Amino acid sequence: MKMSLRLTPVILLLLGGCTVGPDYQRPSMALPVHYKEARGWQQATPQDSASKGEWWAVYRDPQLDALLRQVSLSNQNVASYTALYRQALALAAQSRAGLYPSVSYDASTTRSSSHSDGQRSTGNAHQAELSASWELDLWGKQRRTLEENRASAEASAAELANMTLSAQSELAQDYFELRVMDEKIALYQRSVAAYERYLTVINNKYQAGSESRGTLAQAQMQLESARSTAQDYQWQRAQLEHAIAILLGKAPADFSLPVAKLSATMPAIPQTLPAGLLQRRPDIAEAERNVAAANAAIGVAVAGYYPDLSLSASGGVSASAIQSLFSLPNRVWSLGPSLSGTLLDFGATSAEVDQARAAYDSKVATYRQTVLSALQEVEDGLVELNTLQGEIAAQQRASDAAQESARVTRNQYEAGMIDYLDVATTENSSLSEQQSLLSLQSTQWVASVELIAALGGGWHASQSE
Repeated sequence: MKMSLRLTPVILLLLGGCTVGPDYQRPSMALPVHYKEARGWQQATPQDSASKGEWWAVYRDPQLDALLRQVSLSNQNVASYTALYRQALALAAQSRAGLYPSVSYDASTTRSSSHSDGQRSTGNAHQAELSASWELDLWGKQRRTLEENRASAEASAAELANMTLSAQSELAQDYFELRVMDEKIALYQRSVAAYERYLTVINNKYQAGSESRGTLAQAQMQLESARSTAQDYQWQRAQLEHAIAILLGKAPADFSLPVAKLSATMPAIPQTLPAGLLQRRPDIAEAERNVAAANAAIGVAVAGYYPDLSLSASGGVSASAIQSLFSLPNRVWSLGPSLSGTLLDFGATSAEVDQARAAYDSKVATYRQTVLSALQEVEDGLVELNTLQGEIAAQQRASDAAQESARVTRNQYEAGMIDYLDVATTENSSLSEQQSLLSLQSTQWVASVELIAALGGGWHASQSE
């Protein structure tokens, strides 16, 4: 018993061991205290108690809600990253199992025959064996491997979240562009109908000799130009619809989105402090977890300098007759430690450590660049939306003025005060200004989605823990 007590601290030391390699610390990153382009931006009050999952709910568009809920279920790119995440979890579980002993069994029955000096000998052999082995993690190699794989699994979870957010953001942008495209098509359809009426009136006047051939040609050109643009918008809408179908994991032939007016509400975008991006951006979380995995990999490489100690034991029975297999004289067993290591490798282990350290430095640089890119995306989104507000207001006034000018010239033409050339000019200007307004509104919807995605959407770092 005294001997057992003396050995206990030694056994605990062997089981506990130490962990070589650097302990992880998140890379330092100097962040600004505010966004440069946030001046004049009306900040919405954050609703921390509200669900952060369905970020698109702020648009209050039922059709958009229905579409975006399908992305995480049906998008094939998301499905691919989901499978990669499950693979990373399984790898981490495999590493965890390496910290514990493994037990295996073997049972066999053979019949053999041999000839010697004209004599033939035939016999049976039966064997059953149970064995156990355990590699003691003296230097923390296996613990560092588990740490690396856990960090990689967390990076995979963030990568999945980033891919899902990217697909949702892309679908929302396509959806808003398609809805504005519907309004452009409707605008040109109204213009085509008006130009057809003009052409009919002018053709009647031309037949009566009260209108020139040039005026008739002008009216015909204006009508056909509007028809051409309307057709151009039709195929652009079809391509947007096809893109949405693919994002939903469907064949374009199996999906259609009926024409409808855009009923969404432009949201007030809640801001987060620059430091908050470290928690809200899944791509930043992925980059940071990759740094943690690379740091653990250094420890795995450093452990290559030290020997591996394994304990193994086996026991079983072996006999020529199966009925006597489990009798006491037929028992066999073995027990013993095994120590293995490298005496000379001409710098191979040192090179592996250098590779691991260089990989870590690379991941740190990638992490810092990801943070900087995220800050740029938010700044770009803020300045774009700020500028678009004033630009759209000015364009709205220009569009209203152009429509009023077109109305006045139509009345003057019908009263015989001016030529149709003046009507065609003002009608074209009015159509162009209305089209420009719709294009700016489309850009505004897309920019709002991009800014929400740049702020991390509805994702939060705690979701991957």
